[in-house]
Order: sequence, then C-alpha cells, then structure tokens
Amino acid sequence: MKISTKGRYGLEALVDLAIHSSEGCVSLKSISERCGISEAYILQIFLILRRAGIVESVRGAQGGYMLAKSPSEITVGDVLTSLEGPLAPVACCTSTNENPLCERYGKCATVGFWKSVMKTLNEVADSITINDLVEYYRNNFFNKDYEIDYYI
Repeated sequence: MKISTKGRYGLEALVDLAIHSSEGCVSLKSISERCGISEAYILQIFLILRRAGIVESVRGAQGGYMLAKSPSEITVGDVLTSLEGPLAPVACCTSTNENPLCERYGKCATVGFWKSVMKTLNEVADSITINDLVEYYRNNFFNKDYEIDYYI
C-alpha cells in the first residue's frame, strides 16, 4: 500500500492548521506558504476533509479553516481513510465472501497475512492523533532554525 500525496499533504496541512488554530481561522494561502503545497491542492483536500467532518470552513474577510474537533480527537486513521479510502495493503483485505474483490478470495493462502498487516496498520493509524503530531513537531522542529548559541 502506498499513501498518495493527497494523504501525506493532507496530514501535513492539518498539523499546520492545528499548530496555528490559536490564531482563529487559518487561510489556505498561509497553510500553502508554510507547507510548500499548492493552494488549489490544499483546497481539494480540505473539501474532502470538510465533508468528513474533520475541518470546518468560515467565509468572509476573517474566514478560513479550522478543525471541527479537538486535535486530540482526530486520528491519523480518520484523515487517511477520509482521503485515501480503506488502509488496506491489497484489495482483497476489503473483500468478503458476499462481495469478493478477487476471484481467489475464498481459497487464497495469504489473505490471513494481508488482513493481519491491515489490522496492525489501522491500529497504529488510529492510535496517533493530530495532537500527537503537533507535539512531535513542537518537540523536534519548532524554532530549531532560530536557536541562538551564546559563546563567551
């Protein structure tokens, strides 16, 4: 399974939104500039996230986007499944006997392995929140470029 730029950029833009949410609504332009992602692409991503109930939009001069819930209530899994669909390493993981996506589904020796991979992937994605990513950013990158060393 490969996460597309939609999923990767969507997470990055949401973390940026969460970091700057104390300033009120955040414009797509400011997110675009900080993340180095096209404003038009972020708009496409945020339209999907708005329909999923992850972000809200506010119109007007002071408008922009804000998180629909607390960053600690939004998981990486919520974001990625909204943008990418099921987090399945292979299509047969989302198959059922009633709705097989693969003609070999009922007799494949590896389907159990792939379902285990999918279960683990989803458990990890659902255990990490946007707030966790914000804290990681703050602890590892925030103001690192602006640290001043004093020598005597």
